[in-house]
Amino acid sequence: MTQTNEAEKKKPLWRRYVLLGMPIGGVLVAFVAGIVFWGGFNTAMEATNTKDFCISCHEMNDFVYQEYKGTIHDVNRSGVGAVCSDCHVPKDWTHKMIRKIKASKELWGKMTGKISTREKFEHHRLQLAMNEWERMKKNDSRECRNCHDFESMMPEFQKPRARKQHLNAMETGQTCIDCHKGIAHSDARSRAEDEYLEALETPNPKFKRDIPQAYLDSLAFIEAKEAEEAAAKKAADKAARDAVQAQIASAVEAAVAEEQAKAAGNATAASAAGGTVAADVDWAAVNGADLTLFYPGQASFEWVQNGKQHGGARPLTKGGDACTTCHAAELEAIGNKIVAGAGGKEDELEPTPIPGKRGIINATVQAAHDGENLYVRMQWPDAPHAPAPFVDGGKMDPENQIKVAMMITGTGIEIGEQAGCWATCHADNTYMPFDPGAEAIAANGDVASRLQAEGTITKYLSESRSKIEIKGRRGKAQGGWDQLKASEEIDQFLADGTFMDLMRVYADGSGENGYLLENRVNNQGTFASQASLSAGMWTVVFSRPLAGAVGDVALEPGKTYTVGFAIHDDFAAARFHHVTLNTTMALDNADVQLNIVGQ
Repeated sequence: MTQTNEAEKKKPLWRRYVLLGMPIGGVLVAFVAGIVFWGGFNTAMEATNTKDFCISCHEMNDFVYQEYKGTIHDVNRSGVGAVCSDCHVPKDWTHKMIRKIKASKELWGKMTGKISTREKFEHHRLQLAMNEWERMKKNDSRECRNCHDFESMMPEFQKPRARKQHLNAMETGQTCIDCHKGIAHSDARSRAEDEYLEALETPNPKFKRDIPQAYLDSLAFIEAKEAEEAAAKKAADKAARDAVQAQIASAVEAAVAEEQAKAAGNATAASAAGGTVAADVDWAAVNGADLTLFYPGQASFEWVQNGKQHGGARPLTKGGDACTTCHAAELEAIGNKIVAGAGGKEDELEPTPIPGKRGIINATVQAAHDGENLYVRMQWPDAPHAPAPFVDGGKMDPENQIKVAMMITGTGIEIGEQAGCWATCHADNTYMPFDPGAEAIAANGDVASRLQAEGTITKYLSESRSKIEIKGRRGKAQGGWDQLKASEEIDQFLADGTFMDLMRVYADGSGENGYLLENRVNNQGTFASQASLSAGMWTVVFSRPLAGAVGDVALEPGKTYTVGFAIHDDFAAARFHHVTLNTTMALDNADVQLNIVGQ
């Protein structure tokens, strides 16, 4: 056998070493290939997350994208926008892949033309929206929180309503999508069934959060600042009122002196001096409550409870919040918006605006008692006449330039303490969206007779009806004016104190004491009143016994009552008035809004 002395050739370096059973060269090749593959895959994946990719389909470009343009997520003061993937694709890898896999079925929809036309798209819009709502509800609105975080929210830069709702969300376990639907596309919420929305928007205890200290600090800062500003405004307003009152007093003195000089007309002089109502009350010693009465338009008791129309319906009906919880600091903005012909999710609250009508009235209300009687004085500035364009002559009530009403909430009234006199305002009252009209009222003779209704339906309490339509399902009229309960049931409500105590004063100083239950009733209770306009300031004073009579809420020490005030100014009638939100009142209690001071 022939042998060779030639040394065996060495293997190349890349084959000489082995890692995990594979030559190191193979490992390097595989590593580089993996990087290339991963980079290509990730690049392709991110390319599908761009706005341009999303709107490359005509369905997205023609339908969805057109709705998105111009929204706060498209253009805003900071220049930070959110594109499709920011809201619809999670950021972390695992959830992103799950989302992409699930979204792949949209390719089948594209191939079959499921939403290829506007008609098809609108047909499926609600289901498409519900898919996203449910996904975000399950993941605690993960995509929203990619940019928005409770930890970073500062209440001092938010409106009062937003502060309250965000605080409530953290405490109860609500998530972004519960409230924020339709912020980049047309809102389909109004098309969903109420039962579905009720279940979807119910707070999830798993989503509860500890309130960040930074949030609490910011909230305390802005509330202190607003309180300081409110105190300064109150002082300025009081100084202005005092100056006006000084002018009034001077004018009264002059009038009295003139009458006395003529040695006649003593009764007229007494009238000029303020009449005999509350003549012994020292109003200078009674602190007043500065109340803002705003213009409500067609915001009915049904409207405020309907989540499709009013965003605060759930906090009111389920959370126990009062109207003032969200709206106390924004009455001027609300009133000015509604009176101009807007308000509501679809600007539905004032279809017949009165040009020049003011959105709010700032009034001062004082209350006193002598152990037997209640005395109330209201003062507010007059305003130029703004004719109503839908009434001949421009004056809805030519006999009364002003009317004043005060309601005291009785017991057992649905949401009475939270909403106050709002419980009496219904969607089928006069000039409201479901006003039945004189013909329909006359056609229901039995009910019309019991209500003494001649062409119009006055305010009433829901408790007096067997059914109240809140949601307006399938086109039903909201309200329940013709669903009157039996007389025996209504009589029992009156006996139990389930009514609204109502006092009214007219421009000539006359007044009436009554109550609201099935309709507006004048109970002929003891009542005294007067009204005057002097130096551009209206002053209305009225009184009634603290104990009252049938149809009067008895006012007792140690109890707090919910009251509401309304002013019909400028010859207004029906719903064209200004109202307060729920206001607290009590005898000799400085902690309530309206303290009835003993003298």
